[in-house]
Amino acid sequence: MYKYIRNTWKKPQQNLGDLYRERLISWRKEPSTVKLERPTRLDRARSLGYKAKQGIIVVRQRVMRGGRKREKFKSGRRSKRRGRRKIVLKNYRQVAEERAQKNFSNLEVLNSYYLAKGKSHLWYEVILVDPNHPVTRKEFAWMRKNPRRVLHGKTSAGQKSRGLRKSRGLARSGGK
Repeated sequence: MYKYIRNTWKKPQQNLGDLYRERLISWRKEPSTVKLERPTRLDRARSLGYKAKQGIIVVRQRVMRGGRKREKFKSGRRSKRRGRRKIVLKNYRQVAEERAQKNFSNLEVLNSYYLAKGKSHLWYEVILVDPNHPVTRKEFAWMRKNPRRVLHGKTSAGQKSRGLRKSRGLARSGGK
């Protein structure tokens, strides 16, 4: 079953067609953070640790696309090199995880995955866990030792932006 769901989400515009377009239109009208009953992409959620039990929830998070700028200068002279363009070293998925964490402060971010891309927005689904809930207490005891892991860049998206996914070439080649 999960194989067929995965194949459908490889090319959602072709496979889902009008349903995909209607979803994007309705998601655009909703608030940026929406708590869901069940994940939209069940195959991806299950592979990242989602289980349908108490203490685990899924949140759909919307993030604006486009270059990120500094706020407009009020007054005063600026150097030539200080432009308004701001390069942020975080990917959109990490930003989505952090915003979900901010809205659900009693929960911890387990992981997240890409959902959809519109003209001006990106949507991600974030899996959140309550490590103190009696049902999830034993399974996620390691989360209580590392609180606010998303803000420290410990999730998968955070590790990617910190450059921890790739192994260093020098270490493998013996220092050459």
